[in-house]
Amino acid sequence: MFSKRDFIIPKEGIDIVKDIVIGKIKQTILIQSYDSSNPVMLFIHGGPSMPLPGVSSRGKDYTIISNIKELVKHYTVVFWDQRGTGKSYHEDIPQNTMSFEQFLQDANEMVDYLKSEFKVEKVHLAAHSFGTLIGIYLVNRHPHKFYSYTGLSQIINWTENDKLSYEQIKKEAIKRNDKKALKELEEVGEPPYTDSYKQWGVLRKYQMKYNTMIYSDEKIKHPGLFKITLDMFFSKDYTFKDLVNTFYKGFKLIYSDEFIKNIPNINVKEEVKEIKVPTTFIHGIKDLHVHFELLEEFLKSVSKKEKAECILLNNSSHLFHPIDTKKIEEILIKASVKC
Repeated sequence: MFSKRDFIIPKEGIDIVKDIVIGKIKQTILIQSYDSSNPVMLFIHGGPSMPLPGVSSRGKDYTIISNIKELVKHYTVVFWDQRGTGKSYHEDIPQNTMSFEQFLQDANEMVDYLKSEFKVEKVHLAAHSFGTLIGIYLVNRHPHKFYSYTGLSQIINWTENDKLSYEQIKKEAIKRNDKKALKELEEVGEPPYTDSYKQWGVLRKYQMKYNTMIYSDEKIKHPGLFKITLDMFFSKDYTFKDLVNTFYKGFKLIYSDEFIKNIPNINVKEEVKEIKVPTTFIHGIKDLHVHFELLEEFLKSVSKKEKAECILLNNSSHLFHPIDTKKIEEILIKASVKC
């Protein structure tokens, strides 16, 4: 029933799923490395409540943001199921702790834990989608803790991104003559959506229906969201309960009306005035889920104390294509040489 691993960590390496207390609750991480003296790289997954890559990714080469098989030879790679999802979901987590600021505090504690555990002064940080908001805020507030930051499908302003998505989804609905979608989109109106999750969920429903996170055509064949999530089902480290906690209970816990109301307050352009650590942004050219133009505008306006580069990949939308995840792995490995 369980899926075969794509790679095996040698005995002298480290390959462990571990529970630690972060933000006053038990949270679960996966650590993989050929050599525990390698530089540490922490990945912050997106969602919220979509732990990919996460604990279920043990031994998997392809993840939605990078290949891992070669990466673990150069880094001590840490995947983390964040508060309220996957193996870090618990029935007694107070819903009022499921806030952006708490996610930030958790991430800062996680970095401090890894620095202490592996006796390093700094770590490398990589993040995807919603995780990039946590990531870029974190390196801005605590630059002395990081060798580098890599933002994959970097979000700059959630509300402005939703506005662009709303227009794109409306155009797609017109193209498809989807009268039901047009009616519901007209009823809910343009973002920002601050009244309730139900209001915000209309846009998300049609983003899923129109597959904005994945690009695939006759030449570029993406494994697809179903195949990706199926790997979680076949993970030895996940139980059926963990899947329920990810796709049902975790979603209910995080997507409260209060969380939705605070989304407009998350604004990278307001928070980050200067790039303080070496930074690489990686974006799929075909990404219709997180719109590149907002990142492009940010890069033109932000001050740069450290080098910031942007790499566009031709085969990917929001969930990166396997052709491009191999390229991302190579980019990340180069960063390990520089530290």
